[in-house]
Amino acid sequence: MVNANDISTVREDGAKDEGPYARFEGYLRQHNLRMTPERRSVLEVILSRQGHFDAEELLQFLRRRHKRVSRATLYRTLDHLRTAGLVKMHRFGRGHALYEHIYGRRHHDHMVCDGCGMVIEFVNEEIERLQEEVCGRHGFKSSNHVMQIFGVCAACQERAREGGGN
Repeated sequence: MVNANDISTVREDGAKDEGPYARFEGYLRQHNLRMTPERRSVLEVILSRQGHFDAEELLQFLRRRHKRVSRATLYRTLDHLRTAGLVKMHRFGRGHALYEHIYGRRHHDHMVCDGCGMVIEFVNEEIERLQEEVCGRHGFKSSNHVMQIFGVCAACQERAREGGGN
């Protein structure tokens, strides 16, 4: 089994990336903070998850695994992980934040169902190309972007057709 500590990759800018733990430890050192067991536990659990999660769900998951992490530590760690470029926060119109780990994952966009709240991730090279083209035309250098499409998923549309509404 490969340990995430041992994974090194080459970033898009050509620089070597020592892995998520080393990146986080470097970020923490720059801010005169330590890699505590609680922070390590949070990072470990986040890297093991797929999809989106909210902070309270993550806190309950940690507690079920007997990881002693306070709510305040969890929220502070999520903020540090965001700033370090390991986690992204989204607000999909439901009021509270959802997170996902982005280390080693390809950029993607989201479709969000107004009915059931399902989030569908997608990648479309043509959309990416068009965004770069628009930025270029305006002399704008993009550092990041978020695309969210809101609508109704196929399952909710089917339920509505069957008279179940939504």
